[in-house]
Amino acid sequence: MNISKIAISLTGILLFGLCGEGQAQIRQTREEYIDRYKHIAVEQMERYGIPASITMAQGILESDSGNSVLALSSNNHFGIKCKSNWRGEKVYHDDDAKGECFRAYPSVEASYFDHAEFLDSQPRYDSLFAYASDDYKSWARGLKAAGYATAPDYAQRLVRIIEENQLYLLDRPDGEKLYAQRYGLSRDPEDWFSSQSSVESHSTAMIDPDNYRVTINAHEGYNVYATNGVHYVLAKDKDTFENIGGKFRISARNLRRFNDLKNKKAQPLPGEVVYIERKKKRWEGNARHHICREGETAYSVAQSYGIRMRSVERLNGLKKNETLEKGRQIRIQ
Repeated sequence: MNISKIAISLTGILLFGLCGEGQAQIRQTREEYIDRYKHIAVEQMERYGIPASITMAQGILESDSGNSVLALSSNNHFGIKCKSNWRGEKVYHDDDAKGECFRAYPSVEASYFDHAEFLDSQPRYDSLFAYASDDYKSWARGLKAAGYATAPDYAQRLVRIIEENQLYLLDRPDGEKLYAQRYGLSRDPEDWFSSQSSVESHSTAMIDPDNYRVTINAHEGYNVYATNGVHYVLAKDKDTFENIGGKFRISARNLRRFNDLKNKKAQPLPGEVVYIERKKKRWEGNARHHICREGETAYSVAQSYGIRMRSVERLNGLKKNETLEKGRQIRIQ
């Protein structure tokens, strides 16, 4: 998706060609665009876990705040091309090549819904959903790395739009209300996030996950613990990822990803560790190895140390679902 060719519309067309003879098209401002569509971005965030700030920034960038030829002629606000599985209406525009096929929608809302479904259904974007729905910087970098757009500074453009317009406020609980009250709030997102975090930040010594747990906070009836600097809770009887996610404002999909679960129907067992943020790639304590107990797997080791299962497998050359023999030494950093 070449932003410069699609999002920047031809002045003559915008001014004279789209509103009837003798009438000029009134250009929509960025603020008007945000106010008009932010509620849809928030809805998609709650359903899919895509940051509302990212959705809005992409809409602004790809559609020139709804003023591009593609947006005006076909309601396509995200520059999504047809692909082989598209069965809807089509339009043709010059982009990376001449006369490329783009999706056309009956409404702007339909474009927003398809954008969320597009990211959710394409395997190349799977890694993005491991990021929290308020981690807009990682989402921006991930979209560029996955090839969403060809512009080399695509991630930087998204972040700049988000921070200039304080769109990160939309990623928080009651985000639309916060956005409406944004004047007078800190314009430094890092300062604002730290002051609003529902899980307190503590500088704690590294703990042995097999020895004891240290409660660092409590939230909605759950004790919040930390291993390897990563926060988690213990599942209660009859808990589900949907229930836990609702308490911590995290989608069930993201909770499963944080806990290395690919089965969309998987649910936690009572007393099981449930990480509420993304685990780290390496153990940051002093130990370099773990000595396996009977029946352990890469998954159980990863959950014990707050590190990603893929990291455990790569560090040790393990096959998928391989059972580890008792006494085996496993690298954890």
